[in-house]
Amino acid sequence: MKRKNLSKAECPVARSLDVIGDWWSLLIIRDVLDGINRFSALQKNLGIARSMLTARLQELVAHGVLETAPASDGTAYQEYVLTEMGRGLFPVIVALRQWGEENLYQPGEQHSVLLETQTGKPVTRLELRSRENQVLEWRDTMVRKLSPDGKH
Repeated sequence: MKRKNLSKAECPVARSLDVIGDWWSLLIIRDVLDGINRFSALQKNLGIARSMLTARLQELVAHGVLETAPASDGTAYQEYVLTEMGRGLFPVIVALRQWGEENLYQPGEQHSVLLETQTGKPVTRLELRSRENQVLEWRDTMVRKLSPDGKH
């Protein structure tokens, strides 16, 4: 099935999915966030075919989510690092992680957990908050299209 191009869609969710909407891309971003930066390490950790990994990495670099840099250990290798745009996906990965922890594991089933580096304690649940710092649920929000000049 040919993938539909969503790069010109009016919806920002659709445009985002055009760039990062396949599971391999999100898993690559997760791994790079976790410090796995080299092609061979990504391939080993993900169990992905070289050609598929190459294509996904090229797309993520072309869209400005990742960039290549000389290896941090001074060897001749290159590493993949997140750009500012790519680092902005951290809350997306955390939200997917937390949703999965809450909905896809049986009680007592082993899984990983996201911890604060300084304290070693689990991070709190991501929340969407109003300007007045009130927790917002889906029913407390609405989508409104902006006019071409960016006004409501």
